[in-house]
Amino acid sequence: MAESQHSRVITEIPTLTNSQPLSTDARDLLSQNIENDLVVKITQVKVNTTNKGIDVILETTASEKLQIDVKSQGNNFIADIKNAQLFLPSGNRFSQQQLAQGITTVTATNFDANTIRLTVTGEAGLPVVELYDSPREGLVFAVASAAASGQQQPETEQPANQTQPQQPSASGDEPIELVVTGEQDGYRVPNASAGTRTDTPLRDIPQSIQVIPQEVLRDQQVTSTSEALKNITGLTISGAGGANTGTVDVQFKTRGFDGNAIRNGLPTGFAANSLEVSNIERIELLKGPASVLFGQGSPGGTLNIITKQPLRDPFYAIEATLGNNDLYRGAVDLSGPLNNSKTVLYRLNTSYLNREATTDFFNNRVFFIAPVLRWDISEKTNLTLEADYTDQKNENGLRGLPAEGTVLPNPNGKIPLNRYIGEPDYNQGGKTGRIGYKLEHQFSDNWSFRNAFNATFFRFDFDKLGFPVGLEDDKRTLDRVGVTDYKEYYNAYNLTADLIGKFSTGSIRHQLLFGVDLSRTDTIESTGVYTTALSIDLFNPVYGQPFGAVTDQFKSSGSTDTLGIYVQDQVNLTNNLKLLLGGRFDTSSSTSRDELANTESSDSSDAFTPRFGIVYQPIEPISLYASYSRSFTPNSGTDFFGNLFQPERGTQYEVGIKADISSKLSATLAFYDLSKSNILTEDPDHLNFQIQIGEQRSRGIELTLAGEILPGWKFYGGYAYTDAQITDDNSYPVGNRLNNTPENAFNLWTTYEIQKGSLQGLGFGVGFFFVGDRQGDLENTFKLPSYFTTDAAIFYKRGQLRTQLNFKNLFDVDYFDTALNDLRVFPGEPFTVQGTISWEF
Repeated sequence: MAESQHSRVITEIPTLTNSQPLSTDARDLLSQNIENDLVVKITQVKVNTTNKGIDVILETTASEKLQIDVKSQGNNFIADIKNAQLFLPSGNRFSQQQLAQGITTVTATNFDANTIRLTVTGEAGLPVVELYDSPREGLVFAVASAAASGQQQPETEQPANQTQPQQPSASGDEPIELVVTGEQDGYRVPNASAGTRTDTPLRDIPQSIQVIPQEVLRDQQVTSTSEALKNITGLTISGAGGANTGTVDVQFKTRGFDGNAIRNGLPTGFAANSLEVSNIERIELLKGPASVLFGQGSPGGTLNIITKQPLRDPFYAIEATLGNNDLYRGAVDLSGPLNNSKTVLYRLNTSYLNREATTDFFNNRVFFIAPVLRWDISEKTNLTLEADYTDQKNENGLRGLPAEGTVLPNPNGKIPLNRYIGEPDYNQGGKTGRIGYKLEHQFSDNWSFRNAFNATFFRFDFDKLGFPVGLEDDKRTLDRVGVTDYKEYYNAYNLTADLIGKFSTGSIRHQLLFGVDLSRTDTIESTGVYTTALSIDLFNPVYGQPFGAVTDQFKSSGSTDTLGIYVQDQVNLTNNLKLLLGGRFDTSSSTSRDELANTESSDSSDAFTPRFGIVYQPIEPISLYASYSRSFTPNSGTDFFGNLFQPERGTQYEVGIKADISSKLSATLAFYDLSKSNILTEDPDHLNFQIQIGEQRSRGIELTLAGEILPGWKFYGGYAYTDAQITDDNSYPVGNRLNNTPENAFNLWTTYEIQKGSLQGLGFGVGFFFVGDRQGDLENTFKLPSYFTTDAAIFYKRGQLRTQLNFKNLFDVDYFDTALNDLRVFPGEPFTVQGTISWEF
């Protein structure tokens, strides 16, 4: 073979959406004058293991007629080989998985009538690839993982994203063209599973999806899910689930309506989005209705929490955090293979958190552990076993404060925001355990099967609670009711099975998803006792008052069963025109038992949910999309005539633009019209009965931007305008604004890390978060004022060590997260400083 005439190092591969063709042939890869008279046949694709990784061999006798365009997308190295087609004995597609350390998948397919697309996927980063021309075999792509190539070597003066040319691979041929390297996308996440239940590029999904990557969680040093969610544009906390309340889950609103939470694509019952974040890889939010994918749920959006999975290479990390308000936290993350062949992998995340809020007497402690085991049974079959356990103990969990004296005037003055309205001996505890599995099998290159199951066991109880029920005329005396012996015990089971297939009808390509899911939720026990309780002076409290006589009690149990059948087709009419079609049928039944009265009631409902969408890409970096989607939520009970209530319905129309501004920076602009109908409201003709005429509507605009603007400068932010109001109701005035929904909201988080020189590894971050004023209830009797907070960070990375200092609410602004009613308004977190040190080895 002749010696190479050219050698070139590319330190940043262009992405699929921002690339200039690197047209080359195998003899002179920089030449642009190549004859393309005939399509070259690739008759065989082979993968051979080498001492550095693998060789991917495309057998042909006419390599001199080929052109190659190099691109990247996330951890995927992509080579479009022009003027070529696969003519393999097994068909027109090649795929092989788990090939070598750090290299997970190689696929080759006929991308169009004149192009083969070769994709090599790295596990922890973009693989390093060299191209060889072999007169004996054809084209040889020598592949090594980013780690094996020494891609990231922060101890040297060489930039971390650059490598030197490698030595020839085991094939014995000399390199004639390129060494390619690159970095992970950082704040930009190109793919998500929340939009289609498959790993799909965001630009191909006709609905707005926002993803919070693990890098943002790390840079902000979030310690709870509610802290992380402030990065979602337009999202607000709607329940007593802020980071400083110590409650077991987080309730939120998006686009004016309640949201839903799932983990790894499956519902998990109550406490689906618990506070601990140590095993979270990323958080995806599909905005708007999503019942066609995940069954019953509110129309605001669906939060999909993706957890960390086992790695093929050994990985060990420890982390310690200290902060004011007696905050301390420790976390351990371990992963790697359990056998030499690396067919059995594990991951273990565990953490412990202790924190106090500025509210008197409050303390929150959380212990968490999450083991994961993956077994590659064969090249085409793998099984993952997962579990996690959370044990949360709270001393004197927060109950909020009255609106009068916080957000409204009070003749007695302002209520101190650290005031506690309960009794200091009140304690609550929540324990959540989950177990589950995921089984995946590849029948062929085009057809696969996926089966997943999880079971969630939730236990929550407290002993003594003074609960606010009214503010007396003096505006300082808060009346309370006592609640004792309170228990909530739930079990939830979810099973899903998906068949995924790729096929063509003529020139039209399809990816079909057909699935079935079953779920059952058992209320084992819901019980409590109400007693009289003495009132408390908000401005001069006297604690230690005994609870009085029993006034009422309850004890109930029940169960809910659901079955869902769904189908979805992702249709590529052409390379730049795509459809998304889906439909789902659900049936559910529930039973509720009053254990004290010894009575039982039951309900059942059916619902069909459609979804349609279209994506047009006039040029590769731009996606124009439009979609229609629906959701449903069962209603219980009957009207005056004994008719069962129909499910609540959510209906959304959305249009938008998704743009890859550069190879590492993406934006989405969405316009939507979302309504919720069949809302229960008072029956004006029959006292104490309800009818279904209620309707609420939300219209708005959302802009999100995420990625890397310049080397080392990362950006994550957005703006949301939301017009959410009541449009039909007998209980509330038409035109009232929906509660806990600001008209304007803005968030921005940005970091810069010095790339070279003696200060390489030093970085700074700053965040700005604005939330406009919000109505505190549907009656619109009071408002929560707008607020603007600032966060900041400074960090330093050197080798395996990372140190970090985070300042949250830097200027100690008084603000209010949410309100449940006019007696329960929840202050936001005050100034917090956290210092963190972590070590990877």
